[in-house]
Amino acid sequence: MKDKLIITSPAFKDGDVIPIQYTGRGEDSSPELHLSSINSNAKSLAIIMDDMDHPIPAYNHWVIWNIPVISVIPADIPYGAYVPELNGAVQGRGYGKNRYRGPKPPFNRSHRYQFNVYVLDCALNLPGSARKRDLLAAMDAHILQQGYLIGRFR
Repeated sequence: MKDKLIITSPAFKDGDVIPIQYTGRGEDSSPELHLSSINSNAKSLAIIMDDMDHPIPAYNHWVIWNIPVISVIPADIPYGAYVPELNGAVQGRGYGKNRYRGPKPPFNRSHRYQFNVYVLDCALNLPGSARKRDLLAAMDAHILQQGYLIGRFR
């Protein structure tokens, strides 16, 4: 892997609280993500968002791949397996749905949510029914860079 991919968001800083609009207690819409230092050989991007404090390790809230190589991933990515607004990017099954599912931890406990962004050397041939494990297997040996952003919510 080359230089580290830097992920930021205008919605929250790394380690800070995720605003309620991006959570399951608010509008449940995905936050805008900014990417810096993207590898020049990049062909597509992928995102995996996990609840790092769920009793089931790395409980998955969002998987999306075949995002075009862009430095700003827009907020409010629409629901559905295929995202025409992102040149046909594919949202797999995370948290049981083909969409972003924001933080909604039980029992009013604070959880950490990690947005992992991957820069890939190809587009992936996976159906919308794919899950995190399928995406991880398909990305194996195709990751040029990766980075992450962590937010908290209670």
